[in-house]
Amino acid sequence: MLEIHDLLTDRWSPRAFAEQDVEPEKLRRLFEAARWAPSCFNDQPWFFIVGRRGHGDSYDRLFECLIEFNQSWAVTAPVLLINVARAGFAYNGNPNRHAWYDVGQAMGNLLVEATHLGLVVHQMAGFDPELARAKFGIPVEFNAVAAAALGYVGDPGVLPAGVEEKNPEERERKPLKEFVFSDSWDIPFPEL
Repeated sequence: MLEIHDLLTDRWSPRAFAEQDVEPEKLRRLFEAARWAPSCFNDQPWFFIVGRRGHGDSYDRLFECLIEFNQSWAVTAPVLLINVARAGFAYNGNPNRHAWYDVGQAMGNLLVEATHLGLVVHQMAGFDPELARAKFGIPVEFNAVAAAALGYVGDPGVLPAGVEEKNPEERERKPLKEFVFSDSWDIPFPEL
């Protein structure tokens, strides 16, 4: 493996979270990192709905949007969130086919900052975007993209039966030649 920054290789997605609350200053830093992501036409089409356990009912409403399997382990996370993309450009209302890509970049920044701060994030596709729309009044021109659980690494022993924690040391990545091409599809970029 080539050497890259530790913040990228140290990032992982656990399912077990410590009961420790996430400090408000750290949460602000995460969203500040997201704010600095690049976006098409600098449109910044990302939005976040955030709930902290024990701080109002947003956490419970976010939790209800998760599919049952994700609820089984995400209940240990002190912070839940859903990221949302504005479907059209702010400056002219035309469709922005890059909005989800841009939201992904904002989340990428958030993940790197989380790793830097000693936090972990587990992103989830397993949630009901229409239920989120109903529970949080997400306007029709916006789309809930993904959910995430956030906090400090916890003890895998707290996970329910049937939910296993993956070992971060055993993570695998495809070789570069399988996804970096040149000249034609499936022809690896020769500089690899």
